[in-house]
Amino acid sequence: MCGLLAFFSSQGTVDAYSGPLGEALERLHHRGPDDTGLDVVDTDAIFAHKRLAIIDVEFSKEPLPWSPPGPDSADSAEARYLLTFNGEIYNYLELRQELIDEYGAKFATQGDGEVIVAGYHYWGEAVLDRLRGMFAFVIWDRQERLAFGARDAFGIKPLHYLQTVDGLFLASEKKALLPFAPSAAAGNAGIDPVQLSHLLTFQYVPEPHTLHHGIERIGSGECLTWRPGPAGERTGGELTKRRWFRPVLRPRLSIDDPKRLFAQIHETLRESVRLHMRSDVPVGAFLSSGIDSTAVVALAREWNPNILTFTVGFDVPGYSEIDVAQESARHLDVTTIPTKIGAREMMEALPRIVWHLDDPVADPSLVPLYHVAQTAAKHVTVVLSGEGADEFFGGYGIYREPLSLAPLTRLPHSFQRGLRAVSKAIPRGMRGKSYLERGTTPLTERFSGNSRIFTEDAEIRRLLRRRESVEAAARFTDVTAPLYAEAAADGLDDVATMQYVDIHTWLRGDVLVKADRMSMAHSLELRVPFLDREVFAVASKIPLELKVPPRSNATKYAMRKALEQVVPPAIVNRPKLGFPTPTRVWLAGEMYDWAREILHTSGADDLLDLTYVDGLLKEHRAGGADNSRKIWTVLVFCVWHSIFVARTLDPGVGRNESALLTKPVVGSMVS
Repeated sequence: MCGLLAFFSSQGTVDAYSGPLGEALERLHHRGPDDTGLDVVDTDAIFAHKRLAIIDVEFSKEPLPWSPPGPDSADSAEARYLLTFNGEIYNYLELRQELIDEYGAKFATQGDGEVIVAGYHYWGEAVLDRLRGMFAFVIWDRQERLAFGARDAFGIKPLHYLQTVDGLFLASEKKALLPFAPSAAAGNAGIDPVQLSHLLTFQYVPEPHTLHHGIERIGSGECLTWRPGPAGERTGGELTKRRWFRPVLRPRLSIDDPKRLFAQIHETLRESVRLHMRSDVPVGAFLSSGIDSTAVVALAREWNPNILTFTVGFDVPGYSEIDVAQESARHLDVTTIPTKIGAREMMEALPRIVWHLDDPVADPSLVPLYHVAQTAAKHVTVVLSGEGADEFFGGYGIYREPLSLAPLTRLPHSFQRGLRAVSKAIPRGMRGKSYLERGTTPLTERFSGNSRIFTEDAEIRRLLRRRESVEAAARFTDVTAPLYAEAAADGLDDVATMQYVDIHTWLRGDVLVKADRMSMAHSLELRVPFLDREVFAVASKIPLELKVPPRSNATKYAMRKALEQVVPPAIVNRPKLGFPTPTRVWLAGEMYDWAREILHTSGADDLLDLTYVDGLLKEHRAGGADNSRKIWTVLVFCVWHSIFVARTLDPGVGRNESALLTKPVVGSMVS
């Protein structure tokens, strides 16, 4: 696991950038404290790298040179290829042997990085279809003067880019690109108002965008190529992107032998866990109260009976998973190390958390995840976790909604219009109003993915202060409409359609961002065995009745049946909690004055009506409404604004990262 930073010059010298890139690389130190590498490649490229050593610890240093057998050796200064890579390729041993047997490929290390570049040489871009793992990488081909890069199929590992007339910058995290981005020096004018609007709706900025103009993300399952412009012309070069993988769901209408499917799910996940256990350093696992992480631990224990597990909880009744996790640990005969946090720890950690995020993600579960990762990093270098199971197997409670609303959605449109009119006449909060509203609203208009914070256009427009922001206020359908169109073209039922939307929005924008950033904040590699292409291939064909059975309240039914022999009986059918956070309680109590202070000192009041938000906070404290999610979303943005825009808040990070607050943008290099 690592942090990468690369620059490709557009027909100019790279010499002027080597120093600034070396300084910017220090903002990624947390991603790889074990080794630092920086190579100037000809006049075309600079590759920089921070390494967290997991496989082939002593060797496999990056940037990594490689050449096919011939006059150039893999460690030659004139090697044809140079690679910088973040992630893990779990089937690298099998691919390595295949490359040796079929092509006589030569390797100078025992690591997985060489497999990527050798595979690219022999298979071209088709190497991506053979990689089983999580990755973001960039390869420079000296001979062709061509850069090729990619992200893994589901977007587990991040890759940001900035394109200027000087060339193309790529980095694992946006903060390493800020010194070279004009938008970072433009204050509030550098914030994209459309993405600010989306943040208020989704609680995150949807991929591939960021809050800063000009800095984007390579999409999940996308690859890129870059060629400098013609010799002697400063044209900015040519960047092309394409989607090399689309997660297509193909649920069958029925399964003749469900038991055979359950066995296939079990064996495929078991094999994925086995591959994810490959490591030259200690591997542990997160353990919550639910089936996902418990299943991963149960399967991992086959290869390491002494695996350490880690859980987190709070003192607030109903918000702690520690007792259940400890019960599961006893059943599985593994050790679990608990972490308990309170409101004080949450308030103190939030600036550091937001700094690591790059862009706001207003998911309160970031805080317990940050703390449990901090504890785990004291004992292991790698942890397994259960992300992805809900999206792949149908685990969210809202996926049952199409079944509960069926009596209304199956009515003729004329009847639905009448019931919709009735719902408008029912006072808000009265029983039945929401059911009628949702049942008479098309799925495309009522489901935005797993989160929707400020839900009404008028409410967002009330919150946005600047005219251009109000005019740019976007609807969630701007993001989801293309996904609904693809789902319709695939002929998906409503539940599979909701899964498809979540895989492309919630999973990428929230779940995987927080998993990557909160673990890497502590130089901890987090692996996700559910997010494996072979696991997805099995999950994608599960029929509706085996995901959310009509005569049961269960979700991800097929997965539960597949794992009932390895997961403790008390956990198999336990509802999902997933590190719940008592922000609702704390914002009305211990965190109230702290929240008001953030609103009043963030400097974001020319972007958002913070007086309005202060009113939501007061109403929340008085018990008039539960406004906790709306308040938290604005608070996280305000902390982000204080750090990255106003630069008035020191997030309290180490090494040279805090230079972000005082060091000016490299103006001489910004065009």
